[in-house]
Amino acid sequence: MNTTSQSPEITPVEVQLGAAPQTRDDAVRAAGSLLIEAGFAADGFTDSLLKREQTATTFLGQGVAIPHGMIDEKHLVKRTGLGVVQVPNGVVWGKDAEGRDQVVKLVVGIAAASDEHIKVLRRLTRLMRDDARLQKLTTTGNAAEIVEALTGEPPAAAPSSAPALADFPVGKEITLGYPNGLHARPAGQWVESIRRFKSQVHVRCGDIVADARSVASLLSLGAGNNARLRVSAEGEDAQDAISALLGTIKLLGDEETRQARLAADKQAQAQGLGRELGTWQPEAANTFTGIAAAPGLVIGTLVLAESHELDVEDHFQGVAHAAHELDLALANAQKQLATLISSAEKQGQAEQANIFKAHLELLRDPSLLRDVTKLVVQGHGPAWAWQQCLHQRIEKQKGLSDATLSARSADLQDVGERVLRHLLGKGNEGSNPSQGWPADAILLADDLAPSVTAQIDTTRVKGFCTAKGGPTAHTAILARALGLPAVVAAGPGVLQPSLSQNGTKAILDGYRGRLYVAPTDKALAETQQRIERLAQLQAEETKTRLQPATTTDGHRVEIGANANRADQARRALESGAEGVGLMRTEFLFLERDRVPGEDEQYDVYRSMVDVLAGRPLIVRTLDIGGDKQVPHLALPQEDNPFLGVRGARLQLRREELLVPQLRALYRAAKHGPLSIMFPMISSIEEVQQLRERLEAIRQELDAPAVPLGIMIEVPSAAVMADQFAKYVDFFSIGTNDLTQYTLAIDRQHPELASLADALHPAVLRLIAQTVAGARPYKRHVGVCGGLAGDPLGAALLVGLGVDELSMSASDLGTIKALLRRQSLSDLQALARKALEAQTAQEVRALGAALKPASSQPAGDAA
Repeated sequence: MNTTSQSPEITPVEVQLGAAPQTRDDAVRAAGSLLIEAGFAADGFTDSLLKREQTATTFLGQGVAIPHGMIDEKHLVKRTGLGVVQVPNGVVWGKDAEGRDQVVKLVVGIAAASDEHIKVLRRLTRLMRDDARLQKLTTTGNAAEIVEALTGEPPAAAPSSAPALADFPVGKEITLGYPNGLHARPAGQWVESIRRFKSQVHVRCGDIVADARSVASLLSLGAGNNARLRVSAEGEDAQDAISALLGTIKLLGDEETRQARLAADKQAQAQGLGRELGTWQPEAANTFTGIAAAPGLVIGTLVLAESHELDVEDHFQGVAHAAHELDLALANAQKQLATLISSAEKQGQAEQANIFKAHLELLRDPSLLRDVTKLVVQGHGPAWAWQQCLHQRIEKQKGLSDATLSARSADLQDVGERVLRHLLGKGNEGSNPSQGWPADAILLADDLAPSVTAQIDTTRVKGFCTAKGGPTAHTAILARALGLPAVVAAGPGVLQPSLSQNGTKAILDGYRGRLYVAPTDKALAETQQRIERLAQLQAEETKTRLQPATTTDGHRVEIGANANRADQARRALESGAEGVGLMRTEFLFLERDRVPGEDEQYDVYRSMVDVLAGRPLIVRTLDIGGDKQVPHLALPQEDNPFLGVRGARLQLRREELLVPQLRALYRAAKHGPLSIMFPMISSIEEVQQLRERLEAIRQELDAPAVPLGIMIEVPSAAVMADQFAKYVDFFSIGTNDLTQYTLAIDRQHPELASLADALHPAVLRLIAQTVAGARPYKRHVGVCGGLAGDPLGAALLVGLGVDELSMSASDLGTIKALLRRQSLSDLQALARKALEAQTAQEVRALGAALKPASSQPAGDAA
């Protein structure tokens, strides 16, 4: 393989020589793999290439095909690049009009962030005029020749007896309104639109004239967005041919613009204020796209925060010596954690303190110590034994299908390596991770350990970007708590040492999940303008965060926060929450190595009630099951855990889990308002059984009656909402799981996750059906899933008739401000359009109708 330099003027190219795919799809997959492995595109881009091939062939002619992704999936492109698969023996791509095989020997896969690939297409189509050179490229053993042909100076055209093309006298001009420039798909449709005419048709762009009957010739124009074209023709039906082609250009322009807008909207799904960035793309030498983990926009200096591998040799000096070493290492690690907890609490950093407390609990796992002891008894050294057992647990944790639980592998590795350093006599290493960093550091790392993140000096670090990780990991949670922009899962490309050499400047966009390396001076100036604009808007939202979310025509929407602990609830109230719409209790079970007792649970619930001081609190009972393996619960392994014993199904089968939790909740309810909500309800019988258990425990404790609600997370509950409403007091819609079950897509699936869109019309229709079922019984309907914190999602939910939205504290101010700018009648009209849409992309396009924070269009300079 070969890759070009990373110069912004040159499109990077990956080459695979001597490939032998058996089918067109195999060849497309090979090109997709090259693009993904090179960091040009994200997982799922291969599917986009295959989807494009099903929509329209990318066969260019003369043994060349140019597979490229769907326009509305451009968010999968991380940066522009090519993946070339050389197939010396050829692969059949399809059939021509006469039924002959179209054989391809060069597959040029394209990942294009905008219209940057147009120059490459232009070179490629010119190259196709030099048949001898093109044939040589299909058999060369030197990848550099292919790279040079695609990225170097355009090759001189081979001598030809055919005269250069020229304009015809009869013609008309048109401006090309294609945001991504003229590429293969529309060029093919241009050719098709004039096939029935007898006249010759030419298209001029600048000094180049192309034959409109040849896709390759049209692509040689290199026509980008807003290019001025002249369409001319000669023959008996010249005027009709010109009119037909102009009509096609205009029609496809409207579609190209719509698709680009949909793609930009999907790509720019930013948290909160990030919508103000619109489709803005600062110019930079490299752009990396990951997952937006913590919002913010900053300029800084790149620093590669390298983690050092711990070399462990197996030295056994007897069981007694090993036991002493282990005890000492564990005691020192616990001592360090206690110091960190105390320091965090003194500084009011509750999130950091809680994560270190969770690390302490992980060290108390008796099964881990038991397994380490077994290896020591077998004659292995304590450090080696600890590392082996730790590695096994980390891999097992990473393999869990639940994203939150899988992300906790970073915590296990973090605290495990803390002990390992003590076993190796390196216990104080890493105690000052910020030492030597510049004052505006943007950290690059494979994956920052939570303890390193928690100790970051925020006066020196502006944000971070990791190759791995996820938005639910403690590292991302800490970034949000620290107010640092963060991008995770950006791929191994961000770890190139060359990126952070010589104080390279970068722009980190935590709203849209992007890192722009070595931006131009113009880009830096544009970024600074937007930083100031965002700060101004944030200040305005902060001033009004405590105001209710009342629409311009007087409709008030209840706004709650998702919070699991009293300190989180307190911060949420300060951020504008009117209560807690979802308290997830599974964290009480996840962060311990045993089931929490009734008194422990009571203390947590009581503290929430006290902090909220009479405001609403909805507590969801234990939501755990086959897909969330917690060792101390001894849950059975299931072939299909998503359809197995989860949520309420588990509780009805495990009295020792259900009863202590309900008793603790009823005891806490004596001190303030509290509602109980059960997850994963799918049948009326489940609700009836749970009501019986609730009433029996309430009477036993002489506790007050509390509202009973259920999560609407499976289609059966939404479809039967009018029947469930007879038995419960409220509904809370969990849009994450409802989307997963409605669309039959695992939202953690590496290839399908991007399709699990909560704004899919099918999901919205089930939400509308839930609201309709609740209304006759005057049942309250809330939404506590991720859709509630999405600006367009929140607007549509209110339009559908949802009473309450519960979201992350960081989204409260933005969503309340957004709703105050809209009228209920407008939102209802918008919701009706969404229900009539056919795709999630069409729904997302409706966001343009929302009134922005200012009259200034998104994407314009601040």
